[in-house]
Amino acid sequence: MEVKSETCYPPLDGIGEDCKTLRLISPAYAGREGELTAVLQYVYQSVVFGEMGNKAASGLLLGIAVSEMHHLEILGTVIAKLGAPPIFTACPPYPVGYYSASCVNFTRNPRQMVCADICAEENAICGYERMLCAIKNPPVAAVIARILEDEKLHLKEFNRLLSDL
Repeated sequence: MEVKSETCYPPLDGIGEDCKTLRLISPAYAGREGELTAVLQYVYQSVVFGEMGNKAASGLLLGIAVSEMHHLEILGTVIAKLGAPPIFTACPPYPVGYYSASCVNFTRNPRQMVCADICAEENAICGYERMLCAIKNPPVAAVIARILEDEKLHLKEFNRLLSDL
């Protein structure tokens, strides 16, 4: 089950090469605090919570991870349309500074895991809001605004989960 807003994602039509927008959105793709980190961290935590017997938390984390995976796919497609290969680096099109799983928080304490997730979602929200202020490309701005809706929902779910622990 994907944890996402009810609003449809905007079409990716009309997005063409644009180096400035590419530089603005790339960190959200595979940067230290980007979507790739969220996917890996939430899948890891889903397994940990599952092994602890907390199936509800495990399922929620997996659902949020699936949503983040969808964001990763969307941003990769946008990056390709903007003119760079969607390689896992915070600075495409340059094949340097490849993504490292060292960005993932591997704590096993339930409260610390969820607190790290809340912090990650708050950072994502701030990052996407900053992007929206700087992006001059309307189709890309619409995509970022829609992803931002999901991130706000994820933050709400993590705050609820923390209060349930």
